[in-house]
Amino acid sequence: MVDSDKVSEVIEVIRPAIQADAGDIFLRGVDSETGVVSVELVGACVSCPASTVTLKAGIERILKDRVPGVTEVVDVGAPTESAVSL
Repeated sequence: MVDSDKVSEVIEVIRPAIQADAGDIFLRGVDSETGVVSVELVGACVSCPASTVTLKAGIERILKDRVPGVTEVVDVGAPTESAVSL
């Protein structure tokens, strides 16, 4: 079971580093059963080609280290192939 309060605390620790690069991060949900944390990267993060690396190698790694039970971090604001309009 993932402690969503602990996830929120860690997001607040990470936030200043993302804001320093003209972006921001918002916690959108925690699935305590599967360990999946949903966040939304905004601002400069939306158009930054390195945002996936930031999400997986940075945010996900930190959350997995600091919050027991976290299995994955997903960006709910990221465009997906199915969301691309024709």
